[in-house]
Amino acid sequence: MKLDLGRFFKACNPSKTLVMGKAEDRQYYIDFAKVRGGKIIEELGRTISRLSPDEPTCQLFTGHIGCGKSTELLRLKAELEQQEFHVVYFESSQSLDMADVDVTDILLAIAREVSQSLEAIQIKLKPGYFQNLFTEIVEFLNTPIELSAEAELSVGIGKITAKTKDSPKLRNQLRQYLEPRTNGILESINQELLKPAIEKLKHKGKKGLVVIIDNLDRVDNSVKPSGYYQPEYLFVERGEQLNQLHCHVVYTVPLILLFSNALGRLTNRFGVDPKVLPMVPVQLRDGSECQEGMVKLQQLVMARAFPGVSWEVSQNLITQVFDSPETLERLCRVSGGHARNLLMLLYRCLQREDPPLSRECLESVIRQRRNELALAITPDEWELLNEVVTHKSLRGEDNYQLLIRSMFVFEYRDQEGSWFDINPILV
Repeated sequence: MKLDLGRFFKACNPSKTLVMGKAEDRQYYIDFAKVRGGKIIEELGRTISRLSPDEPTCQLFTGHIGCGKSTELLRLKAELEQQEFHVVYFESSQSLDMADVDVTDILLAIAREVSQSLEAIQIKLKPGYFQNLFTEIVEFLNTPIELSAEAELSVGIGKITAKTKDSPKLRNQLRQYLEPRTNGILESINQELLKPAIEKLKHKGKKGLVVIIDNLDRVDNSVKPSGYYQPEYLFVERGEQLNQLHCHVVYTVPLILLFSNALGRLTNRFGVDPKVLPMVPVQLRDGSECQEGMVKLQQLVMARAFPGVSWEVSQNLITQVFDSPETLERLCRVSGGHARNLLMLLYRCLQREDPPLSRECLESVIRQRRNELALAITPDEWELLNEVVTHKSLRGEDNYQLLIRSMFVFEYRDQEGSWFDINPILV
């Protein structure tokens, strides 16, 4: 069996998200649930599938950027679709300005994506509330927006948000207009969109409607005019409204909320704890190697090189990809079990030389990445990092901002709960 270099190079692109609905992508997928300390996606799915469609659920999902959340959510989508749910998955960052998001922006994005998804399967709904709202908005903004009475709901919302997305002034005007109407918008989405949609989906043999909103964890930690930081404002102060949609919803929420004083109020608002996707452990809390985690990470690399080939076979093909099995182990260990980190280091190696990749090439890439990270670390932060190494713990919002958001520290889970360690590339 020979390595297809072009396909391998393409499969290692760190910015590519695996879409579990595609047969080709499924070949690359490795299930890390066992070593991550919990079957998080199964928990989300079970919560949805065990209840009747008339009992909506709202769940929160978070984790470190680049640890595989989108891949896992797309797996959840594929699994729920197999169980005959109609699933609407979308990346909020495609339609929202993550530096400046409000609750009405999220509600309108959900309404647009749901109606667009329904229109694709010939379910066309025309909420009267929105027809009137669009006319009023165009008059209020005093800006030419062509909206015909026959326009689909998704088209109407799309045209209005497109017009305001690039103009902060127009966006603020629109918000001032929509803010006092938030409850009306919510009521219309529930009664004129979601309720009839679920009825029509049932007639088509579907079990219910699920909306998965990805990338909301990327909203900036900026201060809103209310004085609250954006994550707290959206999910705590306004969380009650986000929790009122009459269908199954999964929101990705910013990880910083887990390190803030707002966590208790967040849990109260939604009635659930956020589910966290941690790193794949390369070592255990006591510093010894986590063999199971290391094997899984090696499988991830070899599945990209030889898709569809079992680990029993592909582990004998390692020397086609690396000069020795030890080089592959070194790559996995230094990634810290962070999936995108691993692929980024591998991709940089592939940009420098063709397989089998040499240890010298890998060490050079590691040095480059370490230097990039180390340039940003102050003497105070080195002291904090030493404390993390000693105590395996991390507390507080400021430390989150300093150490986790900057990828200096990773979070892991075991039977005792979560623990933290320094990014191995800095060791």
